[in-house]
Amino acid sequence: MTDDRMKRVIVALDVETGDQAMEIVRACDGVISFFKVGKQLFTAEGPNIVRRIKETGNRVFLDLKYHDIPNTVAHATVEAVKLGADIIDIHTLGGLEMMKGTMEAVENYCAGRGIKKPEIFGITILTSLDDAALKRIGFSSGTAGMVARLAALGREAGINGVVCSPLEISLVKGACGINFKTLTPGIRPLFARTLNDQKRVMTPVDAFNAGTDYIVMGRPITKAEDIEEALKKLDDEIG
Repeated sequence: MTDDRMKRVIVALDVETGDQAMEIVRACDGVISFFKVGKQLFTAEGPNIVRRIKETGNRVFLDLKYHDIPNTVAHATVEAVKLGADIIDIHTLGGLEMMKGTMEAVENYCAGRGIKKPEIFGITILTSLDDAALKRIGFSSGTAGMVARLAALGREAGINGVVCSPLEISLVKGACGINFKTLTPGIRPLFARTLNDQKRVMTPVDAFNAGTDYIVMGRPITKAEDIEEALKKLDDEIG
């Protein structure tokens, strides 16, 4: 792969079993090196699935979206660090104290053992939600306003970046600076334009051109009849 953008593609392993997940990891070998483990797979297989992926030399985004009182989230995130997760996410809606406490706990743990810190990303507004959905929940601001506010709060807390819709990449970068990272689900390549349950979406090329640091893709790759062929199409599209 000549374009380092492929190194910043994270494939979502939203499957039922560890064996299914490892089949996808093997099918992506040499092309994709970053994989997302979310609630479905983690609940089914437990922490060992993270270890299995890490043993292959690949990176893991542990997408458990921690949201609880500060002490609980800090301890849970440190346990994720112990597993070897490279990216861990927490909810920015948990507040400034929760995020700051988590960052302090992670920094202390890693410094005490001389290990590299993972990147901590904050969840802003889920890509399945739009302005109408936020209004029904009770938010007075729309998605753009809430994402900007929550991203700024995350930056103040010292997290590395936020998970947001690709439509808000420039908004986050403008509000928080280009070094504040974005990780964007809601990515649909041109060769697979079914939206499923995502509402705020963008193509991989447009997302990278907008300045995102990582993109997350699931079904266009994992549900493809031929994963290798789907990856070739993605590489051609991004390149």
